[in-house]
Amino acid sequence: MIVVYFLASLLMSTVSAGRAADLVGTWTTKSRAVVTGPGFYDPVEDRFIEPKLTGISFSFTDDGHFEQAFYRAISNPQDPACPQGIMQWQHGTYTVGSDGSLRLEPIAVDGRQLLSDPCSSSKGTYIRYNQTEKYTSFTVAVDPYYDSTRLDLYSFDGSPIHPMYLAYRPPEMLPTITLNAITSGKAKRHLDRDTDSSFDVQKLVSKDDLVDPDRWLWAGVVMSVMGGVALFFS
Repeated sequence: MIVVYFLASLLMSTVSAGRAADLVGTWTTKSRAVVTGPGFYDPVEDRFIEPKLTGISFSFTDDGHFEQAFYRAISNPQDPACPQGIMQWQHGTYTVGSDGSLRLEPIAVDGRQLLSDPCSSSKGTYIRYNQTEKYTSFTVAVDPYYDSTRLDLYSFDGSPIHPMYLAYRPPEMLPTITLNAITSGKAKRHLDRDTDSSFDVQKLVSKDDLVDPDRWLWAGVVMSVMGGVALFFS
């Protein structure tokens, strides 16, 4: 399956590099568990809604706005049995350079991050998140393996991030205006792990996820920190 998957990637047709018009829509990793919009972040209650599986999602409008959602597991070298979970969300504007690069400029006060370290605390740390991002290039193509339109983004160092597939066009997004202006409240708080914004790392990967190569990136993170998982599914 690995060979077939990568051969399909090499044979992708109708490749388009660096065209802003091709970005328009909502893109998500193959499981479609993480999607931008109100199903991931609730700006009224100012809380995350935990997906069933890890993944990433980007959305782009035709007038220069973006939104992104991340849900990931983080290995813990000091204690491999205690991986962390992290959710991130931000939105703002994007520009495509003449060299085909992509730059994301978030609305600084709106971004949010939730970090859960269940082995050190029963509460997650919830803070503002603001990270300008630049991708050296991107391509949009039809992936013959999945028969779906695929987006590949290449990070600042040229390395590819996990491929995403078109889920919605027009995109599924929250309003593109500032949603959470700074108030007198604290910029950082702790959340009980039994709320909607908690993490259960044991739920991040299931046996079925290992069948789909499009989920191996996320499965690999958890497998690397949870001894015996690879043996169990071998």
